[in-house]
Amino acid sequence: MATLTEAPPPLSPAADEKKPPRKRGRWTPYWLLLPGILWLLIFFAMPMIYQASTSVQTGSLEEGYQVTWHFATYWDALSEYYPQFLRSVLYAGSATILCLILGYPLAYLIAFRAGRWRNLIMILVIAPFFTSFLIRTLAWKTILADGGPVVGALNTLHVLDVTSWLGMTEGDRVLATPLAVVCGLTYNFLPFMVLPLYTSLERIDPRLHEAAGDLYAKPVTTFRRVTFPLSMPGVVSGTLLTFIPAAGDYVNADLLGSTDTRMVGNVIQTQFLRILDYPTAAALSFILMAAILVMVTLYIRRAGTEDLV
Repeated sequence: MATLTEAPPPLSPAADEKKPPRKRGRWTPYWLLLPGILWLLIFFAMPMIYQASTSVQTGSLEEGYQVTWHFATYWDALSEYYPQFLRSVLYAGSATILCLILGYPLAYLIAFRAGRWRNLIMILVIAPFFTSFLIRTLAWKTILADGGPVVGALNTLHVLDVTSWLGMTEGDRVLATPLAVVCGLTYNFLPFMVLPLYTSLERIDPRLHEAAGDLYAKPVTTFRRVTFPLSMPGVVSGTLLTFIPAAGDYVNADLLGSTDTRMVGNVIQTQFLRILDYPTAAALSFILMAAILVMVTLYIRRAGTEDLV
């Protein structure tokens, strides 16, 4: 009993002064983030600030430009070039829909049916990246040339009659028409649709398809209730990666189109490099960026998924 009631011996001074070990390397993540943050500040934030300053300037190249907070440049640019904005959204939206229609079956094939040919098909999908954007766009001028086999086949099948009625082509020509621009956009940005779709479809557990079959679900029902909902992150990512660069593209409209198919990217290029109207070009750039940002935000909320691939 005496042993149980004895008070414990006092702690030594060394034990009282002992402190918890200091955490080492707590600054390491911040040092690792520093190069990326500096890169964004130097090559993204600073040019954006400079362009924002340019958009509210007045003057000329000979006399120099000064910041006068002339916000009317935005309204003037939008009121003068709104047809090009609408055309850019229309062409980019059409190319995005075509990429989804063509890319989803291809991604599904690679994810579930390709087998040992999967790697080969993936190489073929990204093969256009092995050449420059300009070269593969110029190749379409040869493919869609007047009197070529593609135009001849479309004439034989009377497809050009339908596209002419829709206003996508003019007579027996495909080049220098909206159809040529949309075809070029679809070809150049199709890999950006296929790769996210494939990544999303590959994550789907095959046992879910087996379970749907055990519940006597038809293949169409399985796709509608299981496959497509689970692949929505890939659909959203692919459509964004296709629509955003296509809306600001100017190469396809410049090489495959005409003056009647100019997009807003062509206007910005002309204002910057030929007319040298820097405030208008900067204002057009910010209007395009704001419009895309609003559309992307509404689209993501409407799609109901933020789990982007």
